[in-house]
Amino acid sequence: MKRWFTITRRQRRHKIIRKKIAGTKDKPRLSVYRGIKNIHIQLIDDFDGRTLLALSTNSPAIRDSVKKDGGNVKGATVLGAALAEACKAKGIKQIVFDRSGYLYHGRVRALADAARKGGLEF
Repeated sequence: MKRWFTITRRQRRHKIIRKKIAGTKDKPRLSVYRGIKNIHIQLIDDFDGRTLLALSTNSPAIRDSVKKDGGNVKGATVLGAALAEACKAKGIKQIVFDRSGYLYHGRVRALADAARKGGLEF
């Protein structure tokens, strides 16, 4: 019997990962969504159910420095550096990295490395 929906491998990995990690107010969860043209990230406090910070390569502050490179490694690096600066301003030093089922490779890795260089601890 065919189902009307299909669950991708990424979605299965994402469910497995989310069972194991959770963010708190002191150590929020960094959720990554990797689109074709842009990358979106959120810092989430899972216990209160609140988004503490949301950034994207489509955000006005970042869009000017990225221009047409929003969906590639260069855009991810700029976004990771901007994340580190925003976290410093909010007083956040440690985060839990939720790669949302994406492989730790390419844009996801560039984002994480740039955030680490900016001073965040995973």
